[in-house]
Amino acid sequence: MKKTLLFAFLLLGTVFAQAQDISKNALGLRLGDNDGFGGEISYQRGLSKNNRLEFDLGWRNSNHVDAIKLAGLYQWVWNIDGGFNWYAGLGGGIGSWSAEDYYIGNDKYKGDSETVIFAAGDIGIEYNFDIPLQLSLDFRPEFYFNDGINDDFGPDIALGIRYRWN
Repeated sequence: MKKTLLFAFLLLGTVFAQAQDISKNALGLRLGDNDGFGGEISYQRGLSKNNRLEFDLGWRNSNHVDAIKLAGLYQWVWNIDGGFNWYAGLGGGIGSWSAEDYYIGNDKYKGDSETVIFAAGDIGIEYNFDIPLQLSLDFRPEFYFNDGINDDFGPDIALGIRYRWN
């Protein structure tokens, strides 16, 4: 029994002792659908060996729709092997959009505008190269607290590319 407990503690210690490769700072782009808000400028701030904050600013500026959204997430990061990590996080944010009046055929539709508050989750995988470059792929479900946007749910899959520094 003592040997089993000792082995379990050693195994657990080995799992948690693996070196993480979380940079103190990372800045780049998160490219996905972003629920119609456009691409995002993404900033990550390392808090410890296993945790960080991520802030993403998305915007869209077109002929008929203008939108902006800010998301913030707290993330837990686990090393898979070498430069590969996987992560999960929770957070939320706020956004605003406005649309002009538009026509479909001869039918005129009134444009609308709205401010949204949302809760978000995040799960993904990343690779940190030996050079200060990080690539990531993640899934972020967002749950909106209003009735005017996508039935209050917006899933997003995005590719991230960031420059890392300490």
